[in-house]
Amino acid sequence: VQLQASGGGLVQPGGSLRLSCAVSGIIISINDMGWYRQAPGKQREWVASMARSGRTDYASSVKGRFTISRDNGKKTVYLQMNSLKPEDTAVYYCNLVPWVIEYGGQGTQVTVSS
Repeated sequence: VQLQASGGGLVQPGGSLRLSCAVSGIIISINDMGWYRQAPGKQREWVASMARSGRTDYASSVKGRFTISRDNGKKTVYLQMNSLKPEDTAVYYCNLVPWVIEYGGQGTQVTVSS
């Protein structure tokens, strides 16, 4: 199983980014998939998730700004991030919900700064 996040970068406050998570080895449509992030000096936190039913949930800090989606055919989970704030700066990871240690792969760095 591999979950490879990509799409991070440096963006100004108020900007947007779309993260992608290419998944192999599992079927995303029958698993609860999530995005997490870890800022320097802080613990990893859950950001957003999409259940197998399609229901989405968001952390209060990103609700209304971030959108999680998936493309079953492309085996990819996305995180559209709008109205980015400096406090969104972190390494972003995708994984199942709840987090599976064995599937924790390399994240993608998102830096929000002017």
